[in-house]
Amino acid sequence: MKGGLFGFSKGCLHMKRWDELNHFFKNTGAMVTFGLNALRGRHQISRKVWGGDWDPTNAYDFINYTISKEYEIDSWEFGNELSGQGIGASVDAAQYGKDLIKLKQNLNKLYKYTKFKPSLIAPGGFYQKEWFDKLLEVSGTGVVDVITHHVYNLGPGNDAHLENKILDPAHLSKVESIFSNLSETIQTHGPWSAAWVGEAGGAFNSGGRDVSNTFVDSFWYLDQLGLASRYNTKVYCRQTLIGGNYGLLNVTTFTPNPDYYSALLWHKLMGKGVLAASSDVFSPFLRTYAHCSKGRDGVTLLLINLSNQTKFILNVHDSVHVSNGENEDAKSNTHMDNSFINQLKKAFSWVGTKLSDVTFREEYHLTPEDNDLNSKTMLLNGSPLKLTDDGEIPKLDPVLNNQNAFRTVGRYMGARTKREENPRVCVEQCFSIEAWNNILILMSNIFFV
Repeated sequence: MKGGLFGFSKGCLHMKRWDELNHFFKNTGAMVTFGLNALRGRHQISRKVWGGDWDPTNAYDFINYTISKEYEIDSWEFGNELSGQGIGASVDAAQYGKDLIKLKQNLNKLYKYTKFKPSLIAPGGFYQKEWFDKLLEVSGTGVVDVITHHVYNLGPGNDAHLENKILDPAHLSKVESIFSNLSETIQTHGPWSAAWVGEAGGAFNSGGRDVSNTFVDSFWYLDQLGLASRYNTKVYCRQTLIGGNYGLLNVTTFTPNPDYYSALLWHKLMGKGVLAASSDVFSPFLRTYAHCSKGRDGVTLLLINLSNQTKFILNVHDSVHVSNGENEDAKSNTHMDNSFINQLKKAFSWVGTKLSDVTFREEYHLTPEDNDLNSKTMLLNGSPLKLTDDGEIPKLDPVLNNQNAFRTVGRYMGARTKREENPRVCVEQCFSIEAWNNILILMSNIFFV
């Protein structure tokens, strides 16, 4: 449509369709965030700048209908990519804040007599410090429950160097400043709000063909999940389940792409407790993240090797005592780490199996089929992840590595535990991340007595 935003005409969501969607949500157990049109009622001041008060009448009627049908919406998001310079359109932060106050008042009124109270989230756009600071200052205490931001740190999907960016640790680390600065914005101006990544797909404009839907894409994806968690990100929404090159599902067959399995393993293994993990390996190609294990006692480590030439032999422990691994592969460049320290914060109290009762750890090795980074088939511990004959997701089973013995896998991999005379148990584990760009997730049954 000529003159329409992004060339689109005005759309309409009919209530019959909304009923059908909510039937689908209920049957699948989906938690729904619905985006409201934050441009309604405004006028265009210049090519990208919109001004004037937001008209809440349509949103009010829509939410009222939703409540009358007892549809449970987890959160209402105000607007999409209108922050800062905006994408196609932008709104001043102070005006946005005033409109959020109005929307919050309407939500409080509409949900006054309901047991369930949805969250109000905003702005669903790219982080720009001054704009986000002002939004929270103007909207005030308790109005915005969640601050959502979008991340596409790899640039456009048609970039010929997209794969190089994914495997470049310096490029991947640049996004950390966004998470850090947003965390500071919330702490300073809106400590009542939580941080969400409302949309992230690595590369924008549908991602990169034969890159975003292949194994190599999981390097930035898992790395960013780890980084986001370090800065207290509560929710991370991946763009998208289906659609474009960055979809988690194949657009024609609906079969999972590699990132689907990466997301599934993260969801299965990584708990909400984020632990400090540090290393004195002086190589940016080794990425390390540690969480409390999900649904059980223990610690889960995510280890990512971005290098295709370097093998890392690591010792994992909880004390200053160290034990070096032994290099058994003279053909590869090997970094020895004598103090990969998982700094378990004192706030965590571990209660569970004694160390002497733990006999194994679980390992999940992710590699591409035929060592081809652009393969659309991911291997878990050497076996391809493919749907079963019945169309079900395959079992995501780990390999069990004996805690009290060494074993060789590929170049070298082993584990050991050691009890010192000190009452505090010192746990050490030695293992390697093989060369040729692979991802390793370790779930260790490590407990302290």
